[in-house]
Amino acid sequence: MWYFTWILGLLLACSLGILHILRFEAQETFEKEHIPLDPVTRLFTKDVMMTRLKEKVENSRHNGFPFSIIAVSLEHFNNQHSLLDYESDTVLRSVVDYLKTEIREGVDIAARMNQQAILIALPGATLTRAETIAAQFKDYIGSQIKAPRDLSIDVAVGVATYAGDDSAGLPIAQEVDALIDKACGQTHS
Repeated sequence: MWYFTWILGLLLACSLGILHILRFEAQETFEKEHIPLDPVTRLFTKDVMMTRLKEKVENSRHNGFPFSIIAVSLEHFNNQHSLLDYESDTVLRSVVDYLKTEIREGVDIAARMNQQAILIALPGATLTRAETIAAQFKDYIGSQIKAPRDLSIDVAVGVATYAGDDSAGLPIAQEVDALIDKACGQTHS
């Protein structure tokens, strides 16, 4: 008779454990589905990207795998041509639509960092690979995507790579800021 009580207790413990696991998975799914996106581009926001980059730096410190970031900026183009806001948004959406087809879904992370800058994180990418990808982005955007009034788009790209052994002992937030500054600094030169 005691074994019936024991089996019943075991079943109860298992069902409670399964319920706990299911509740945890549902919470994770909810959080993933409710990540704030930029309303114009439907990319991650800057805050989300900063959090993800901190995670990537921490992971790279632990496992030694590099990751690269590519900054894509339309600021010079918009400063050069006086486009209306909706025209500028149309150009930005066209560029983002192209970038979404080129990045690895579920692996690469793309975010709108400010009005005219996009940052793409490429986990596992070396500097050489990231530079090749950035050059492809720049060539395609400049030659294939057209702006209103048939203007060709002059896009600036910058690349930076982080490997865990690059760590200068700085806090993770400073490492991320330095990485972004390096990539974005190349778009202004």
